[in-house]
Amino acid sequence: MQTECTPEVFVFPPVEGRPVVAAFDGGSITSDGGAVLLGAADRRMDMTRRLAECFHDTRNPVLTEHSVETLVKQRIVGIALGYEDLNDHDQLRHDPILATLSGKLTPTRSDCAPLAGKSTLNRLELSKSEPDRYHKISADGAAIEELLVGLFLEAHRSPPQEIILDLDATDDPLHGDQEGKFFHGHYDCYCYLPLYIFCGRHLLVAKLRRSNIDGSAGAEEELERIIAQIRQRWPKVRIVVRGDSGFARNDLMTWCEVNQVDYVFGLARNSRLEAILKPSMTQAANEAKRTGRPARRFRNFTYSTLDSWDRERRVIGKAEWTNDAPNPRFIVTSLSKQEVRGRYLYERIYCARGDMENRIKECQLELFADRTSAATMRANQLRLWFASFAYVLICAVRRVGLVGTKLAQATCGTIRLKLLKIGALVKLSARRIKIAMTSACPDQEEFARAFQALSDATAETAAG
Repeated sequence: MQTECTPEVFVFPPVEGRPVVAAFDGGSITSDGGAVLLGAADRRMDMTRRLAECFHDTRNPVLTEHSVETLVKQRIVGIALGYEDLNDHDQLRHDPILATLSGKLTPTRSDCAPLAGKSTLNRLELSKSEPDRYHKISADGAAIEELLVGLFLEAHRSPPQEIILDLDATDDPLHGDQEGKFFHGHYDCYCYLPLYIFCGRHLLVAKLRRSNIDGSAGAEEELERIIAQIRQRWPKVRIVVRGDSGFARNDLMTWCEVNQVDYVFGLARNSRLEAILKPSMTQAANEAKRTGRPARRFRNFTYSTLDSWDRERRVIGKAEWTNDAPNPRFIVTSLSKQEVRGRYLYERIYCARGDMENRIKECQLELFADRTSAATMRANQLRLWFASFAYVLICAVRRVGLVGTKLAQATCGTIRLKLLKIGALVKLSARRIKIAMTSACPDQEEFARAFQALSDATAETAAG
């Protein structure tokens, strides 16, 4: 039989003759005092209110303690603060900062906490497309996807001349018996294969998919959807799509060509491509042996596969000799030779797509987008979206509030550590809510600048 082994008081070695004791009895103290910046960023975008409108609530209002907007904000802010598990909220439901951000300090019933516990939040995640007797809250997936793109558009003061959309597929390992689980040979595990589309740091698409598909499956449909929404707002913007060789598919490239969308995709090497590049590779090898340093040459040519492409396309081959071995690479593009030369296209445009992988790492490692442990794919897709909106929320703090500071290029995890995880004493009175943050915080200047910038931006938005 398991026994209770958690002491009420923790006793540590004395310091200067004085005993050191600790206990979880501080009352209204939080470790997330800086989270008020998330609230400021949310007000700037009006994000969680609009996201809550993507849910249909058929619960009886008389018997409802927590609104959908409160549940959505609690879940997203919790993820942003590092609490990925619903179980965490059985204690967090009493946290004064989370309650302040959710706009609900006092429960309407005496037997309730200010915020929702894990069971109520779980009902939100298990929502269906249509409400029924046992699922009173339903999520509109199309509206949620449209909101992600809408927030990206609103983040720009004026339409840019050109945008680059980065596509990538990644593994989301599974350790249970989730719906849609398949073994993927490349990743050597059971997993999902979510599709991400970014524009710089902006997240536009996070689509959960089974892993028994081609890496480009569904990319055409997602591009068609988001590009239609983008062009409705920015009809003259030039759009370039960028991705690795997994997206160099004839149907996708043909769609881009028909719809006036440029593309730059990696191209898997084969014997025919390597034979075309062989003279350039010989030149690079001779130079490397002469100088003792890696050497590279670039070659432009038109190319078509034997049967999978329906036309010839421009290909750039990189003939690189490094570490006494050849390292050929290829890309295929709709951009003409007159517009951009091969070396620049490969080194400055295509290789820049690698930064997208850092964005995916932020989503998965720092905002728990890979916590897809629910039984159904629909529930796991909703979890992925909650993590995605947590990413958007922290990105808004960085984009608007941290320009010109040492945290201007910081990751979501660093921003959380430096500016959000601040110990504070919360004092509630009839007149105000006072958040007394620790005086020893080393990033007070960055916090102050972020607060001012977010406040100014919110006032400007309200005035406009």
